[in-house]
Amino acid sequence: MSEFDYEDLGLVAGLEIHQQLDTATKLFCACPTELREPEESTRRFTRYLHPTKSELGELDEAALEESRVDREFEYLAYDTTCLVEEDDEPPARVDSEALETTLEIAALLDMDPVDQAHVMRKIVVDGSNTTGFQRTMLVAGDGVIETEEGAVGVEDLMLEEESAQRVEETAEGVRYSLDRLGIPLVEIGTRPDIRTPEQAREAAERIGMLLRSTGKVKRGLGTIRQDVNVSIAEGARVEIKGVQSLDDIDDIVRNEVRRQVELLDIAETLTERDAAVGDPQDVSDLFAETDSGVIRGALDDGGSVRAVRLGGFDGLVGREILPDRRLGTEFADHAKRHGAGGIFHTDELPAYGITEAEVDRLRDAVDAGPEDAVALVADDPETAELAIDAVVERARTAVEGVSEETRDANEDGTTRYLRPLPGAARMYPETDVPPVEPDPAAVEPPELLTEKVERYQDAHGLDVGLAEQVAYGEHMPLFERLVAEGVDPTLAAGALESTLTELRRDGVPVENLTDDHLADALLAVESGEVPREGLPDLLSALAENPSLSASAAIEQEDLGGVDRSEVEEAVRDVIERNADQVEAEGMGAFSALMGECMGALRGKADGDLVSDVLREEIQKRAN
Repeated sequence: MSEFDYEDLGLVAGLEIHQQLDTATKLFCACPTELREPEESTRRFTRYLHPTKSELGELDEAALEESRVDREFEYLAYDTTCLVEEDDEPPARVDSEALETTLEIAALLDMDPVDQAHVMRKIVVDGSNTTGFQRTMLVAGDGVIETEEGAVGVEDLMLEEESAQRVEETAEGVRYSLDRLGIPLVEIGTRPDIRTPEQAREAAERIGMLLRSTGKVKRGLGTIRQDVNVSIAEGARVEIKGVQSLDDIDDIVRNEVRRQVELLDIAETLTERDAAVGDPQDVSDLFAETDSGVIRGALDDGGSVRAVRLGGFDGLVGREILPDRRLGTEFADHAKRHGAGGIFHTDELPAYGITEAEVDRLRDAVDAGPEDAVALVADDPETAELAIDAVVERARTAVEGVSEETRDANEDGTTRYLRPLPGAARMYPETDVPPVEPDPAAVEPPELLTEKVERYQDAHGLDVGLAEQVAYGEHMPLFERLVAEGVDPTLAAGALESTLTELRRDGVPVENLTDDHLADALLAVESGEVPREGLPDLLSALAENPSLSASAAIEQEDLGGVDRSEVEEAVRDVIERNADQVEAEGMGAFSALMGECMGALRGKADGDLVSDVLREEIQKRAN
């Protein structure tokens, strides 16, 4: 795909960054913030959710459309789940640790905290919250970050509760897990100051660095999500949800620009053709003898086939607007929202068991001319009717151009329709939680990660690559703690960034290692209780049996260090076994014998000591 002239197209983009905070408890209750496995759940309950009116008596369009999809929501509860999470008890006051961390983030973003933060309810009826709304509050505004292409304003900083975690789709609806619900989450919204895909990525990377600089945000997949708002001059604002990786942001922006450009070109063609979308019809009788598996299955189950004439759409429904996505895919996304498996359209027929004769009869039945296309849905009668109505609505907006909507990010950098853009009618005050008065004077901005990298080089002697790994890595707080406790910085950095990676690659379950495991193991090495070479074996033992203490693992694996006399004895034994090689090669045999000596000592001696003794013993033989 060729790059667009984004300035000429009038590209405008903004970011919404959602980051979980690493607090001890949730935002409105005392439950822990650790995630659980679904099989650990102890009970389940179900809910049906419906939209409510705002304080002005208005219904949000996005919530209203969501409610049209009739679904049951099932929730997995755990031994740690409380009544607040189940919406059977009012929420507690705002967690003070979460508020303090949010104020640190505000300082890093050069934002002005509000005098008083009021909790609001944001209507959400997709099942991701048992209440049917999400609690959120504005903490700060009017900030800025710098990028190479200019400043990007930061409009607002929100503190809110994380949604429940979607586990799977069920026959009745959606299953959620309550372990994630209520984890404190900050939402950072930039102004629409971004003008290129590259600037979008740089701005997101800058915000991500600032967030991690606090040392108080969760790490790992799903703990940070980026939403991107994109529009071009002749297009419309589209919100793209759930971009998981920073590496995807620039591709997401490029693809959305391309999608809008393609849709505008399609709309221009449709206008030239005087396009018009007809009314849906039941065409089930036309397929009474069909060999199409999808249609045959629907009819045999008492379903129906609904079709609509898309006047002027011939050749355009099958037109590619994104890699592997066509205008027809957009229609199908809307149909799927109502439970249909997808749609058929005449740009791709005959195919899928539908014959050319059936296509001809279909076109005749809906009065489709040469420039017209036909779309059809086969499903149970109610689903087929709702799905084809959704296709009609989407086709009519295609005639107009680009529609404002919320889309979901796919792994390949493309997007799919999710729901209409939400409006102001989704917000109203939370009456169960009193306002809070943030105190920015009590918060000291943390050291930036970029500053840590420089300090690790200057103060600890780490090279730039290792310094960046530590500063940006998940073990940075532990590294700071270990160095403060006297562990050699190079030892700590190498263990946390290299040794753990090597053990993971070897299949050792390093995820079982806690910070205390790692700290005790490295302190044992620093004190000389265990040689450096024994650290991998010690960590492996702790990972395999996390209930062990470091001292117990050292004893179990016989990892205690040996004195010089034991090293000398082991080295002499190795030299005796290889006497001919030593006599023939002299010091040239050193490398081969070093490995054998270390193996004989089983990691119980320091490598430098073994090396010194081996050299001395070889030199004695040479003399």
